Amino acid sequence: MEQHEIALETQVSRKVMLARLGTGLVQGLLLYWLYAAGRDGVWPATEPYLMVPLLTALVIMPVLLISSLGHLQPRQIVIWLLAVLAVLLAFSAHDVWRGLNSHPFMMGWDHRPSHTPSFLMMFFSVVFFFIAHTLVRAGAHDGRRIARYGTYFETAWKHAIQLLFSGFFVGALFFVLYLGAELFMLVKLKFLHQMLQESWFNVPVICTAFSCGMHVTDVRPSIVRGIRTLLLVLMSWILPVAVVLVTGFLCSLPFTGLKALWETRHATSVLLGVAAVLLVLINAAFQNGDAKVTLALRVSARTAAILILPVVMVGVYALGLRVHQYGWTSDRVVAAACLLVAAFYAAGYLWAAYQYETWLNPVTIVNVLAAFLVLAVLLALFTPIADPARIGVDSQMARLAKGKTKAADFDFRYLRFEGGRYGRAALEALKLRSTGPDAAALQRGAAEALAWTDTDRWKAASLSTTPVAVADNLTVWPAKATLPASFLAQKWDAIPDNQKPDCLSTKEGKCDAILIDADGDGKPEVLLVEQHSPGGGQLFAEGRDGQWTVVASISYRHITCKPLMEKLRKGEYTLEAPRYKELNVGGRQVQLDQAYELDLDCNKLQ
Repeated sequence: MEQHEIALETQVSRKVMLARLGTGLVQGLLLYWLYAAGRDGVWPATEPYLMVPLLTALVIMPVLLISSLGHLQPRQIVIWLLAVLAVLLAFSAHDVWRGLNSHPFMMGWDHRPSHTPSFLMMFFSVVFFFIAHTLVRAGAHDGRRIARYGTYFETAWKHAIQLLFSGFFVGALFFVLYLGAELFMLVKLKFLHQMLQESWFNVPVICTAFSCGMHVTDVRPSIVRGIRTLLLVLMSWILPVAVVLVTGFLCSLPFTGLKALWETRHATSVLLGVAAVLLVLINAAFQNGDAKVTLALRVSARTAAILILPVVMVGVYALGLRVHQYGWTSDRVVAAACLLVAAFYAAGYLWAAYQYETWLNPVTIVNVLAAFLVLAVLLALFTPIADPARIGVDSQMARLAKGKTKAADFDFRYLRFEGGRYGRAALEALKLRSTGPDAAALQRGAAEALAWTDTDRWKAASLSTTPVAVADNLTVWPAKATLPASFLAQKWDAIPDNQKPDCLSTKEGKCDAILIDADGDGKPEVLLVEQHSPGGGQLFAEGRDGQWTVVASISYRHITCKPLMEKLRKGEYTLEAPRYKELNVGGRQVQLDQAYELDLDCNKLQ
């Protein structure tokens, strides 16, 4: 091992160090150029088929180059980076073509959209090339296409720790820079504080510092190995806890049933997360297969390898139930792809768990094959082969054609904002539909959706909510009270979603609606408190124009006081003048919020 480290020190020469730092600096300068172009709305930001591939390549390729220098031959680096560029161009071009890469929150002051890679494409591209680069580096190290599992293990964990600590290095550097800026501010010198507010300074410094962190962690393999060993040992001792919790969960299902699980509406993602945690912890205990492991960890790892399959199967059932009820969407297609990979792991680890003569050694085969499966799945998802947007739009349109989804329940917003070019094409077709009992409603809904702009993405979270839907979402208090007709008749889609509870915009949201005459004018106001995840309560009052808007709120500390809320629901309250009057400061009313006792016991209410 020491000879290997000496060889590595010799291999990673001063020239390599300078090349890595230079690569980081050039990356930072080019990324700043693209940032400035997007900010100012000038070329190349005006050309999405150029901007998105450039941005994607400049984020990923320099990191791969820095990691390759000193470990791959120049010819191998050129071939590898050309292959990376080809895949990134395919991903980026398809990302632009499908029309989901223009983000309203990236708009400049002139409201022109800045074309950037979609989040999913960028995130999974990083995952794709982390795996692919590990396979390439390990193969080059062993001089064979399929390397030894120990080499894959060493390379993958080294890359993970390099990325983690390089990011930590960047954060620590900026902490020191900000601390230095505050020191200079003490003597009225603002130059460093001003520089830290400028993107022309921050972007190149971040990239150069990251490349420096990559280099330092590369030439000190013993430090990286020590950190990895400590991290894996600590993680492996979490495995028995995870096994107990997952076993308890699975054993409780026959008694609790699955209904409560489905009502969470995110069961699949949670179960996928559980499966991923089990996989990581098993590998933390197994490592490269040569680590000395206690009997408790061996039993825990073998048990966890068996538990992954039922967890994944419950996740498959949960996703299948949602697809049967509501059809495919982009998120569900991605979840299905993740479940496919998880099912492969689950079957492989179950097989490994029953090989008693060798302690989980077959997982080495499963892990390598799963890495290639992940690459294949990601290639399918981010090319036209299995585009989630296309599959989702086709599914929703098929359900509409078969009558499984009524026109009144059809999600035009999904087609407009998450279906990309496929969704817009489907909306154009619906706009021209002239036959069928719901043709008029579909035409109207499609025309409205096509008229939305990207700035309407969030406020158009749903079409207008009907009075019946709002009434169904509300539990009115006191028990025999009735909501004002104007409150039920209001179209709540005109109010931004961040200014109203979910019960006014989605079918799933449920609220308590408490009628309170808060101003003593004889007309009740409506206090809405969400039932499932209550924050503060929002008090709605009717204005002179007949529109209901939020006029006040009740804090979370009152909402969580059950005796207090019970009295409000029963109408047991009186109106009192505030102890401190409002201040009029330059024509603006300033309210003094009364301090409350930290040891307030809400159970001692009178």
